[in-house]
Amino acid sequence: MKLKFPPAVLLSLSALFWGGNFVVGRWAHTDIPPLNLTFWRWFASGVILLPFVAQGMWHHRGLIRRHGALLVVLATSGMVMFHSFTYIALNTTTAINAAVVLASMPMVIPVISFIVGDERLSLRQALGISISALGVVVIVSRGDWQVLVSLGFTPGDLWVLAAVVAWSMYSVLLRRLPKGPGNAIPPMVVLGVTNWIAIVVLLPFYLWEYHNVGGFALTLSSVLVLAYVALFASIAAFVCWNAAVPQVGANKAGLFIHLIPLFASIFSIIFLGEHLETYHFIGIGPILLGIYLTTTAKTPRLTKEAS
Repeated sequence: MKLKFPPAVLLSLSALFWGGNFVVGRWAHTDIPPLNLTFWRWFASGVILLPFVAQGMWHHRGLIRRHGALLVVLATSGMVMFHSFTYIALNTTTAINAAVVLASMPMVIPVISFIVGDERLSLRQALGISISALGVVVIVSRGDWQVLVSLGFTPGDLWVLAAVVAWSMYSVLLRRLPKGPGNAIPPMVVLGVTNWIAIVVLLPFYLWEYHNVGGFALTLSSVLVLAYVALFASIAAFVCWNAAVPQVGANKAGLFIHLIPLFASIFSIIFLGEHLETYHFIGIGPILLGIYLTTTAKTPRLTKEAS
């Protein structure tokens, strides 16, 4: 299935659905343990997707085996780590704070590209990354220098930073999937395969949490939460993102991540009664300036894209 929408529309929809995911995750954090929520969202979406992707998975089984290691890394970073870390974070930080820290992702993606050998890091990008990092520090410390001195960060904010690194890795490596006629794995098949890989990877962690923390009651509220994260934050958001990133590249796609704080903040204020604080406005300025410097810098590629 090929989505006939401009990449900007697809990426904006992904940001909208993930912005809602922060609010839903924060709302449910007292009722559904984080690994429970991550496991069952992917299990539900995997079951929903299977009838639509099973034939394609079988047809492309050769390519799937050939690129199995990459698919495992994509599933682990983009589905297991990113979402587990996010839900863990929402136990000890607000949805707005988590989403604003996530806005640093466009400046982390070029760093990951440099580390894995896809791009050089220009002086302009390095400057942008440093400025954005300053904004992240302001938000994580909540504008209190004593937090920095005592290293008394909220654990949730540090989990969000870990989630940022995981998703940046996913976005960069997504472009390494094969392209070209007869050699490309359709985006829906990629989503189906990585979804079930994520379920397998998550299973032992889910069982550990279930044994030590417990599960959750199947109520109307929990069913609605699972329905949203499975249908919108999992299937719809990933379909849109996976279709758009190969067209525009990870760095440009990363620009749309800063729409997540906008959507999450609006939803959080409406549904959770949260408020924007002064340190959010102080921190978001350097983040946006750093994003601009980082993503508008032109850097030559070091490696050729898969074909």
